[in-house]
Amino acid sequence: MINFLNLEYFLVAAEELNFTKAAKQLFISQQSLSNHMLNLEKEFGVILFNRTSPLTLTYAGQTLKKRARQILSLKEETFRELADIKDFSIGRLSIGVSHTRGRVILPEILPAYREQFPNIDLHLIEGNSSELDNRLIHGDVDLIIGMLPFRVENVGTVPICDEEVLMAVSDRVLKRSFPGRVEEIKAQLSERADLSLLRECPFLLINKGNRVRTLADEMFEEAQITPNIVLETENIETVLALAVRGMGITFYPKMFISRQLNLQQKVNQYTSMNFYTMDYPKAHGTLAIGFHKDHYMSQAAREFIRIATEML
Repeated sequence: MINFLNLEYFLVAAEELNFTKAAKQLFISQQSLSNHMLNLEKEFGVILFNRTSPLTLTYAGQTLKKRARQILSLKEETFRELADIKDFSIGRLSIGVSHTRGRVILPEILPAYREQFPNIDLHLIEGNSSELDNRLIHGDVDLIIGMLPFRVENVGTVPICDEEVLMAVSDRVLKRSFPGRVEEIKAQLSERADLSLLRECPFLLINKGNRVRTLADEMFEEAQITPNIVLETENIETVLALAVRGMGITFYPKMFISRQLNLQQKVNQYTSMNFYTMDYPKAHGTLAIGFHKDHYMSQAAREFIRIATEML
């Protein structure tokens, strides 16, 4: 019979490839870890490690490393499923969401969820779109919230609301780039927000890996322009604040504007800010909750999806 503890210890040792470091991470002695590995090798009848310096995995060890992750993941899912069957009085739910989107969306959902299910242990994992997609695939989170399409396989989706990415342009930028023609350019952008019209203007973008940046890059490519990018950062609020100050043009989700009542007041403190609907289909999309199709979905996750679809 497989000893799950041996497998858990093996995975740490296989990742570290150093028994001393692995033992320290596991809070056990190096001798104890070595004994666990010897027992595992005896159980399977193979050598898992080449005990050289540095330590390496044998072919059998490489194979077990891949399978051990699957076995332990299945074990965890089985325990969660059985706990749900037993009763739904306690549980754990981990949700992946971007920093800014979480601040806008979660206050709409979590209070209602907490009121109905006070004993569910909630964990929030924040990151950009690529990071969250990977976390979902590797089982680090139960659900992710983001724009469709999610760029990984085996992800089921539940649409929750429409979303649109707007172009944010300050009068300051237009005055520098189009002296004497600001009102004319604004009228043209209001009629059709064509990026090619702004090809000489400075742009402020969030880092690659974020969904809004991916959309921006695709729109630039479709417009056949190479943008003058003056700054890139991970924080979408930073690029908006700098755009408000007239440093450049940026892109910003409409949801973030409509749900932040004080935004326009803040904008008016600095300059006149203009938000334009983009004439590109890719700027219009759907916000959705993603889940791993091959993983068991807990009752806690199902209830979160239900409340999210009702509230948004």
